[in-house]
Amino acid sequence: MPIQTENNPAFARIPPWVMTKLRPKAIETIQAVYDWVETECIPAEAVMKEQLAKDRWKTPALMHELRKKAKAKGLFNLFLPNHFKESPGLTNLEYSCCAEIMGRNYWAAQTMNCHAPETGNIELLAKYCTPEQKKKWLVPLMEGEMSSAYSMTEPDRASSDATQIGCSMRKEGNELVINGRKLYGNASWNDEMGIFILMGCTDPTNPSPWKRHTTVIVPSRSKGLTMKRNLTIMGYDWAPEGHGEYVYENVRVPLENIILGEGRAFEIAQGRLGPGRIHHCMRLIGQTERAYELALIRCIDPKKMPRGKHIGDFDSNIERIASMRLEIDAMRLVVLNAADVMDTHGNKAGRYAIAQSKILVPKVAAEIIDECMQLYGGQGLTQHTPLPEMWTYARFVRVADGPDAAHRHQVGRDQMKTAKSFEVRHREYMRRSKELARQYGTEDKSMDEDML
Repeated sequence: MPIQTENNPAFARIPPWVMTKLRPKAIETIQAVYDWVETECIPAEAVMKEQLAKDRWKTPALMHELRKKAKAKGLFNLFLPNHFKESPGLTNLEYSCCAEIMGRNYWAAQTMNCHAPETGNIELLAKYCTPEQKKKWLVPLMEGEMSSAYSMTEPDRASSDATQIGCSMRKEGNELVINGRKLYGNASWNDEMGIFILMGCTDPTNPSPWKRHTTVIVPSRSKGLTMKRNLTIMGYDWAPEGHGEYVYENVRVPLENIILGEGRAFEIAQGRLGPGRIHHCMRLIGQTERAYELALIRCIDPKKMPRGKHIGDFDSNIERIASMRLEIDAMRLVVLNAADVMDTHGNKAGRYAIAQSKILVPKVAAEIIDECMQLYGGQGLTQHTPLPEMWTYARFVRVADGPDAAHRHQVGRDQMKTAKSFEVRHREYMRRSKELARQYGTEDKSMDEDML
């Protein structure tokens, strides 16, 4: 029997134009993801926190239990687009609807093997690896038998310009010898961490800065690879995955671990980061929706009535609630458009739409969650609500997968390239204006052409 989508909370926020593009299979999956997150994940948040508190760097038993159940239900690796043979079959647009629901709980995506950095890493391996490499690394990741990290950022380089990455990788016989420092790879203190997908410099003198770097697989227990510490993000350790700081000291890996070929790291990075940015943004929207719901609840709380009125009775808060609603809906439209462009024209053609999402969503999400915290007063800054962690995640994503300033710069440069065509158009307006003025015997008061 077909799933009824009208008045169904799983589809309440999906725009009509998107609904027309969802296949029956996708509708079933969206419903299943909604049921999973609402009944299995959100109610289990306290239990997950309690188990994690007993061993910060060990994946809780509940997570393993939920992953096993989600896998049995077919809710695993949903993110991998349908043009990959390993894909469960969803388009980017269809998966985006699932990802928003996953975002309502921070770790819900992990129960379905749809969390960062796994999504980007699995898509990278599926897109660029040889059959032998896929068997060795892709299969275990897709089966959820190990976790991975993407290792790109360096502490002593400008992270907004990846051409400056300096981690040295030199060939010696049939091996690469690696030396350097990296930030943000998942913490190897968790014994499930299996591999790093490392971007380093193999050809520093190449005339093209875009061909100096290579991507290689590094097993996490390689000799000479040391995790110095875990990096907290705004005070949170984000265990049990974390964000490690690593030193590579003469780490040796076989040349067969190189992905795609020497000097092709930038090609790989762009292929990896685009979809990951969309996933982050959709999950953020789901998270922001939940924060908004908490704000609405606060607004009608009969125990919180300053000056004898509900918090939501004050005009300033009514306007605040309205603005948040409009902004969340606007964010969703931008991201769904990006996903649709990727499906229709490919990731490369979708670069502008992806950048739009990456610039807009983390910033606006953080602003909305901040407003929700404000409605909760001092309580909104404490662990009484999930709001502080939500805000921190949104703030982090402004930097994750590339700082938004770099994306704004790229979008701005692309837009500046269109200026000449608009100048031509507006000069034609002026020419036609003068022509019409002469035709109708009126005075032409339009701007002089030399003022453009």
